[in-house]
Amino acid sequence: MRIRGGRSRALVITAVALALAAGCSSQGPAAGAPRLEKTDLNVAVVPALDSAGFFVALYGGLFKAHGLNVHFTPATSSETVIADQVKGQFDITLGNYVSYIQAQQRRAADLYIFAEASVMGPATQGIYTMPDSEVTDLSGLVGKTIAINAPKNILYLLAASVLAEHGIKPGLVHFASVPFPNMTAELQSGAVGAALLPEPFASGAEQAQGVVPLTDLNQGATTAFPIAGYVVTKKWAARYPRTLAAFYAAIEEGQQLADTNRSDVEEAMMDIPAPFGVSRQTAAVLALDSYPFSPGPVGSVDKIRLERVVNVMQQFIRFPKFNIDTMLMPHT
Repeated sequence: MRIRGGRSRALVITAVALALAAGCSSQGPAAGAPRLEKTDLNVAVVPALDSAGFFVALYGGLFKAHGLNVHFTPATSSETVIADQVKGQFDITLGNYVSYIQAQQRRAADLYIFAEASVMGPATQGIYTMPDSEVTDLSGLVGKTIAINAPKNILYLLAASVLAEHGIKPGLVHFASVPFPNMTAELQSGAVGAALLPEPFASGAEQAQGVVPLTDLNQGATTAFPIAGYVVTKKWAARYPRTLAAFYAAIEEGQQLADTNRSDVEEAMMDIPAPFGVSRQTAAVLALDSYPFSPGPVGSVDKIRLERVVNVMQQFIRFPKFNIDTMLMPHT
């Protein structure tokens, strides 16, 4: 396990201790474990704080401990990588539920949500402006442009919910797709009037460019809202069941560490390659999500939480009737 510049020492020690407690070795899978069908995995992940459990597992050596070599590709949104996952370019992806559910409903993909990644916490997702902006409250967004990382995704749903609850029709606001790292420049130039920023991009922009929060999206109908999850195609799951089980074991360990050890999250977010990683100063002020974890078998997710996503989609973006069971792994 590589320790980068000494920063990840505490993370690696904690992760290894957890892996050993689970009966694994830092040099590979536990003795007598079934041989994995595939050990090199290409995983696309949105490099936001919603993905902290993944980065704790990646930089803490947990995938290695389970016999896996995981190659991380930054994703703009889950919406942008679904087609490539269906083609086999990515083995596993991690991103927002809304885009995955939309793809499943329109039959663009046949997916399993096999693990949960995050549930929104206070100040982890918000609408931001520049301090000298003429937009000083939500009503000021009418007729303005808001930067969003992908169209009609989880951030759109959260914003639409908050706008509607404040008497503002979401259709009166224009949403423009802008990658997270470019949003502050668009704000500074005046190209957009506000930006939808999750952590760690929000805290980074507050410290570096002085952006200010207009509103926290963790409110009303979307308080403590399920944000992101880990996904495979059903075809992939059937072809690589032992590999999926090994990945799941590692990721659940990462999720548990992220949910219970803030220092592990800070170290992992600092280790993400530029331009997505954060400084130690930014890491120290990050607002954190909750990171669900389960001791159950592969596919142990909270169905009620996922049904809530569908219900809010139907309420605010006119999503059609949908059965979340079509995305849940069967348990015998």
